[in-house]
Amino acid sequence: MKTIKCIVVDDEPLAISLLENYIREIPFLEMAFSSENPIEALEYIQKNDSDLVFLDIQMPELTGINFMKILGDKMKYILTTAYSEYALEGYEHNIVDYLLKPISLERFRKSAVKAQERFSLGKQEQNHFFVKSSGKQHKVNFADILYIESIRDYVNIKTADEEFIVLDTLKSMEQQLPESSFTRIHKSFIINLNQIKSVGTKKIIINPEHEIPIGENYRMNFMSRIK
Repeated sequence: MKTIKCIVVDDEPLAISLLENYIREIPFLEMAFSSENPIEALEYIQKNDSDLVFLDIQMPELTGINFMKILGDKMKYILTTAYSEYALEGYEHNIVDYLLKPISLERFRKSAVKAQERFSLGKQEQNHFFVKSSGKQHKVNFADILYIESIRDYVNIKTADEEFIVLDTLKSMEQQLPESSFTRIHKSFIINLNQIKSVGTKKIIINPEHEIPIGENYRMNFMSRIK
């Protein structure tokens, strides 16, 4: 992952301003969105690509804990709060680190490095991920995926035996899949290179007989990958 797209959610404007400035100090972090309203932040995350949330725990509209329960494993989190007693409950979720206010830039940098390591190591070492579909969390092995198709605000993860309709984006999927096995060949498709049966000029066949179009903007990169 080249940069980590960050979201800041805090009901204190000064806290948001501080974290925005800190994020801009770190080369591998990218400031994507901030809000004092957690509901607004949830709506943004559902519609846009993002990776990491700097999340205050105690907010009037929606607590940080409930915020994480709603999103589940879709995001990773760095918790920011003035109340240390919330740390233990927070770590039950997909937490990278816990920052106790007031937050220094030096301490923030350490959290940013932890996040970078978590994204990099998770992508290299894991051979599966969990996706939420039909109200349940499903374990999907990378090797079993044939292709992933974008369908408006959802993606369809297709395996030989099943398919999982997930509220997510292709770009987010790309960031979670191992680059050695997966590539995007169309604005609407990511394929598993190990599942290719044949390659034509305008389409490929994925085992057993799934036809996937090759987008003109993706052709050169795809051809270089298979060569």
